[in-house]
Amino acid sequence: MAGPLIVTEDLGLLDDLLRLCAAAGAEPEVHHTVPERRASWADAPLVLVGDDAAARCRGAARRQGVILVGRDPDVPDDPEVWRRAVEIGADCVLRLPDAESWLVDRIADAAEGAGRQALTVGVIGGRGGAGASTLACALALAAARTGRRTLLVDGDPLGGGLDVLLGGERAEGRRWPDFVASKGRVGGGALEESLPSVRGLRVLSWDRGDAVLVPAEAMRAVLAAARRRGGIVVVDLPRRIDEAVTEALAQLDLGLLVVPGELRAVAAAHRVASLAGQVLADLRAVVRGPYAPGIDEQWVADTLGLPLAGELPHDPGLLAALDSGAPPGGEARGPLGRFCGAFWDRALTSEAVS
Repeated sequence: MAGPLIVTEDLGLLDDLLRLCAAAGAEPEVHHTVPERRASWADAPLVLVGDDAAARCRGAARRQGVILVGRDPDVPDDPEVWRRAVEIGADCVLRLPDAESWLVDRIADAAEGAGRQALTVGVIGGRGGAGASTLACALALAAARTGRRTLLVDGDPLGGGLDVLLGGERAEGRRWPDFVASKGRVGGGALEESLPSVRGLRVLSWDRGDAVLVPAEAMRAVLAAARRRGGIVVVDLPRRIDEAVTEALAQLDLGLLVVPGELRAVAAAHRVASLAGQVLADLRAVVRGPYAPGIDEQWVADTLGLPLAGELPHDPGLLAALDSGAPPGGEARGPLGRFCGAFWDRALTSEAVS
């Protein structure tokens, strides 16, 4: 990614800044003074000016995103430093190594473009076999058909793999075992480019090896990176609520609880909703038939105390299509495809209004 403009002759400071840019996945441009080419100063996503170069940057065009950086932790209290920062229009004064973590985040945000975060939707089954993975895949495919950047995250290590459900198990790219050691920050662009591309979207799923546990830190880092890229992120989550799932729930904008229309399913879904609702503020019910006598979709939602997100239509050809290798919701005009398309129409309209 295009990185910041660095202006300094201090070799020790330059080494530190180059290291931080590498950690953020950004390629910086380095100068000893304000570049002769005005565009380098004006168009860089971020400008890092060393203490030694502040005087040489006087008179440069005023712009946002200029940071005065030094290596002496005692200097920020020096009025002279703040005077130099004002002279070059700096947003703030930073000292290394104390501010390294913050600066890495700022460099990565600037390089990736700190725009609107992705609309992130999680899907959870109210009971086993409720169809959460099927809905998650169908939602991701429908989102990709809108032309938006779409990432599907498989959060269930025991689910068999969403890449398999989409027919992309042989697609090249990284899987969850490659990310379990991730801590701190993961570059959003690097994450997206490393994942398999299947049917117009990126998929983070599992390999065919032994199951691995995803630490909460890895889930946090990966989902945060995915959200920074914008577009839409769909997360398929298991019914158990461990630390990693709790971290995923905390990053959702909206959760969908898939509930079959039968009494035992509603009872099981009530427990899942109770646990997930402790973390997720916006959880809604998606109800699917066939229904037991005296039950309909609104009764299920009311019994669970959740808003009704919709009734998942019966698709008589779904099982046959899956057996033949077709992805769920792959046809925009099929029952499942129409449901997911209507869902995104409502969700994206609400997002634009907000």
